[in-house]
Amino acid sequence: MSCTTVLVGKAASNDRSTMIARTDDGHFDVKKMIVVELKDQKKTYKSVLSHVSIPLPENPMRYTACPSVDPKNGIWAATGINAANVGMTATETITSNPRVLAADPLVELQKAAGRKKEVPGGIGEEDIVVLVLPYIRSAREGVERLAELLETYGTYESNGIAFNDENEVWWMETIGGHHWMARRVPDDVVVVNPNQFGMDAFDLDDALGEGRAHLCSKDLREFIADNDLDLNQNGRFNPRDIFGSHTDMDHIYNTPRAWFMGRYLTPYSHRWEGDGAEFTPESDNIPWSFVPDRKVAVEDVKYLLSGHYQGTDYNPYSSHDTGKRGRYRSIGINRTGVTSICQIRPGVPEAIRGLEWICFGSTAFDALLPVYPNVPKLPKYLTDVTMDVSTENFYWASRLIGALADHDYAGCIQQIERYENAVMTRGRKLVREYDRRMAETGDFSLAAEANEKLCKMAREQSTDTLGKVLLVSSEHMKNGYNRADN
Repeated sequence: MSCTTVLVGKAASNDRSTMIARTDDGHFDVKKMIVVELKDQKKTYKSVLSHVSIPLPENPMRYTACPSVDPKNGIWAATGINAANVGMTATETITSNPRVLAADPLVELQKAAGRKKEVPGGIGEEDIVVLVLPYIRSAREGVERLAELLETYGTYESNGIAFNDENEVWWMETIGGHHWMARRVPDDVVVVNPNQFGMDAFDLDDALGEGRAHLCSKDLREFIADNDLDLNQNGRFNPRDIFGSHTDMDHIYNTPRAWFMGRYLTPYSHRWEGDGAEFTPESDNIPWSFVPDRKVAVEDVKYLLSGHYQGTDYNPYSSHDTGKRGRYRSIGINRTGVTSICQIRPGVPEAIRGLEWICFGSTAFDALLPVYPNVPKLPKYLTDVTMDVSTENFYWASRLIGALADHDYAGCIQQIERYENAVMTRGRKLVREYDRRMAETGDFSLAAEANEKLCKMAREQSTDTLGKVLLVSSEHMKNGYNRADN
């Protein structure tokens, strides 16, 4: 699935929180946000797509998820925060190359044919959140549990997975069918990862030794040597060159997104445009992570994940044709199902340390809503979503706003900006109020009340904005006509 990931270390954020964020870019997948309680968690997991059957550990935890409403292809939980304040987003589809895939093939479902019995495939994006998130109490434990599953069952696709807790962010990438590597994100950086094998530096000695900030398959060094995978020069170890790709399609679909995000994060410390630019939209060496020129807030992450090259010649909504308009794949695209920011915050009671920010539909037009995840259930505005189009839930209201605004960008963008700012401002105000109340009273059941107020606010703002963009779009319909038009 084509997605974009942003990871923020605690020293890079404005409030010392850690953040993991991702756009879940399916094919207009209808999504909802739910809480998965203990009674709803099974003892054995069975994949719809790969048919693999996996026994699950005892004592799972409650967690949030953003599953697909139509279950025909499985759960696709996408993202969530569990009761131990560990966040997870899975997965970022990444690239590989034929050398890696020949050495360790993906584990694909082999259907029964004649006398040949079916052979189940490995695990994939459909499964990973459900198999991991309910059972981990730290970001590092997330890597360790998923590593065990990959080595046991394999995977049928190349994926990047992020975990965060109060102190750490970890990024994990699969290598072929069974191999993997993971790295603790340095506290002072922001990672940008657009559908490619991302890591451009890795301490293999640490990973195979003490494992302080790097982890990997125990045989990874031998795997590289035995299969002549190392393309690096002069003793340098760049995993992206070994396990990833540098294709013409990357230069249109992937690297421009990294360029846009890096340009936003480091406008002063790097040169991104003009003569002498260090990086262009088609550079293969755009860094995986940056120390940002200023601290990063949730609003910055939302801006990055809404990116469509605004402020550049590549903006598809530009009012003048630069000859480059729409050349590259935007970050905020039409077919996004859900975008989340899993934020684990210091300085608040443990029961409300996690805050999950949710945006449905195209991030370029839709609002980001904060939600307290550690609750028994969520408001119906988030959970009661069906395949039928409706204005009664956040998912479909967001989709409708985006579709209307896209067709009249110039006419609607002011209303969209007001909408996004209103939901963010009012959402932050409610979170501040309820953080204080719960800290003072110790009554954390107030989180459910807060969520109801947050959703009531989002519904009012969404309904108001939908009416406004509908009016603008109606006024600009091609069949508009007045008698004075003669």
